[in-house]
Amino acid sequence: MSEPRPDAVNAARPPSDVSPWVGLAGLAGLFAWILACRHWPAIADALALPGPRVRLDGPFAALAAMVFSTLPMVAVTLLLDKAHLRPSTGIDWLRRRPAAETAPVSMVKIAGLWTTWVGIAGLYALGRWYWDGQYLFAMKVLGAFAIPLFVLAVPYVLWLDRRLVEPRDGAWHFGQMVLLRDGYDWEAVKKHWRGWIIKGFFGAFMISILPPGFAAVVNADYAAMLHDPAALGMALITLLFLVDVQIGTVGYIVTFRPLDTHIRSGNPLLAGWVAALLCYPPFVYGFMGSGILGYETGTPGQGDANWAFWMAGHPALMWVWAAALVALTAIYAWATFAFGLRFSNLTYRGVLTNGPYRFTRHPAYLSKNAFWWLSTLPFLVTSGLATDVVRNTVCLAAVNAIYFWRARTEEEHLWAEDPKYRAYHAWMSEHGLITAPLVRLKRKLGLRVRGFDSVAPEPAE
Repeated sequence: MSEPRPDAVNAARPPSDVSPWVGLAGLAGLFAWILACRHWPAIADALALPGPRVRLDGPFAALAAMVFSTLPMVAVTLLLDKAHLRPSTGIDWLRRRPAAETAPVSMVKIAGLWTTWVGIAGLYALGRWYWDGQYLFAMKVLGAFAIPLFVLAVPYVLWLDRRLVEPRDGAWHFGQMVLLRDGYDWEAVKKHWRGWIIKGFFGAFMISILPPGFAAVVNADYAAMLHDPAALGMALITLLFLVDVQIGTVGYIVTFRPLDTHIRSGNPLLAGWVAALLCYPPFVYGFMGSGILGYETGTPGQGDANWAFWMAGHPALMWVWAAALVALTAIYAWATFAFGLRFSNLTYRGVLTNGPYRFTRHPAYLSKNAFWWLSTLPFLVTSGLATDVVRNTVCLAAVNAIYFWRARTEEEHLWAEDPKYRAYHAWMSEHGLITAPLVRLKRKLGLRVRGFDSVAPEPAE
């Protein structure tokens, strides 16, 4: 792999494929709905609405929050970013092929999509963890939307294919294979399935964790916590995690070419999948928490609130510590809603260069791992055993290493996909507030500085 070209390094930061206004619009819509849910009794009285006068804190209110965050983001994407006009959508809005010309292609594509969804449903059935605990809600939601999805896919595909420059995408290639026809590309089939496995796996997880966080935020009594740094800090952290989950869930669902939010490719690297899946259920239970890399042995057992146990009786320190944890969580949430409609793991859906990504290439991972150190304080134990101190410290460092590995595999994927990412990577190495000093330190230590050590070669011009 060649070193980044000097002109790429010295040029201005590449423009982002998502403007900051998209995520901010979604954030505004989400907070408007949260306020409405918190004050629903007064709203219902003022409008003389039927029904009980209680806060809207149920799971369906959490689902409705996605609507209130999605619609503003779609509006900004279309009206301000004008993303639907970009060549990357693959759409030529001036072209309208005759329906008779594209219908055969569309029917094959629909067959491929329907078979894909049936296959994902089968995987849900095989994974019994999907039918227990918090996943039950996700399965009910996906089950309720299954028939509408199957039905609405027909007019959508028929309409879109008339305008696509190349309607024979991965779904078409898979449809050809399902129908036992020649002419399909196996690489296109794999690319198609990578995208849908990502949506199926992470989409179900994100939906499953929506209700608890939403209920906690709607019912939180922030005024009563003003003199309790631990309680207020954890409540604000819960609110910020809700922002991450709500906007992130939208990203997995709203993957449409007319919005330029489609999945252009899923990470083809096995290492990338392993690193990512280790961080999510059901795999995470065997490695983190109480698993192999559990880093809270001998601690007070309060998880992210371990810090409050050790700092009890020192209010000034508690306020400072709470503020630091809230700030780190805010960066983590910012790193998600900055994506707008395009957030998801293991995918390439354009390049984001603004928001917290102006300072480091991986603000979410950096803030999350720093949060764990400050919140759990794994090196402080109530057991009094030095072995627990060493084990906890080593295990959390190993968790950090997994996230570093995950970041590197994501960079390899994006580096191979888009010249803009390579330019962004080079620019960050020289100008990033956090990234650049680390690169300079690496140079002083005599270490090799490049994009990374093992990446796919740059595509031919």
